[in-house]
Amino acid sequence: MAKMLCTGGAGFIGSNFVRLVLETTDDHVTVLDALTYAGHRESLSDLDPKRVTFVHGSVTDADLVDELVGDHDVVVHFAAESHNDNSLNDPSPFIRTNIVGTFELLEAVRRHGRRYHHISTDEVYGDLELDDPQRFTETTPYNPSSPYSASKASSDLLVRAWVRSFGVQATLSNCSNNYGPRQHVEKFIPRQITNLIDGIHPRLYGAGLNVRDWIHVDDHNRAVLRIIEAGRIGETYLIGADGEMDNKSVIELILELMGEDRSAYDHVADRPGHDLRYAIDAAMLRRELGWEPHFKDFRSGLAATIDWYRANESWWRPMKEATEAKYAAAGH
Repeated sequence: MAKMLCTGGAGFIGSNFVRLVLETTDDHVTVLDALTYAGHRESLSDLDPKRVTFVHGSVTDADLVDELVGDHDVVVHFAAESHNDNSLNDPSPFIRTNIVGTFELLEAVRRHGRRYHHISTDEVYGDLELDDPQRFTETTPYNPSSPYSASKASSDLLVRAWVRSFGVQATLSNCSNNYGPRQHVEKFIPRQITNLIDGIHPRLYGAGLNVRDWIHVDDHNRAVLRIIEAGRIGETYLIGADGEMDNKSVIELILELMGEDRSAYDHVADRPGHDLRYAIDAAMLRRELGWEPHFKDFRSGLAATIDWYRANESWWRPMKEATEAKYAAAGH
């Protein structure tokens, strides 16, 4: 049985990862989470306390990080400020958490000789033209377009430098847009679902032609676990499920699956620097590590996600009012 430290494990992707680890391994997991707006103790409350330990704290706390890393075998770093709109309003938390926090973890991992996996995003590569036949690969140059994606690109480069300069035993993964249970209601898909549950029209940035490459959170996390088990040290793996779809089509599909007219949505002004298209080529991950997504059909994964939000209103309801008030104040 290994001891795993999971930063950001009370957040959307992290909490689902903790569940996967408990379901598929005998490992013990310690969750380190600052419980900012996106982290929720409720996402872990039903898990076995003998196998999950929760620590409330920040990845920027050098002493705490050093103590925890020294007591674990593997570090999986999910913790991040990760919302583009928020990064445009105030970039400073993104610099502290995503860059300084990663530095503190890398230094602790280096001191204690621990295995490290770094979670990142396809947004570090910038965007593609809508009609570009290419997709992002492990050799695509970085071209971030927001404070969020720039801070994640910076953290990726730190990991690569610590591998090369200090021999840190690390792997990296850059993933496309996740969806699924326990995602904060400010994010695109859960916001539309919960609005419809409340009888409110979904809202679409601009013309809705921006394309994202969607992957169910459980498929992302299965890939991460596979990389930790068998990935080559120092390597970057791209995780995607061939789920490209423009935002307008996503909203129309949500409306259809929830029994509404596909045109029953409102347009709002587009956000600054809104990337056009993301697209992941996950061929190396599939070829080297034998990973395949379980949800090969975006429609079925989205239907399962809608069912979860309908059945778990007690989880998302407390954060919904404050989220909508914030968007209304911003004119969205």
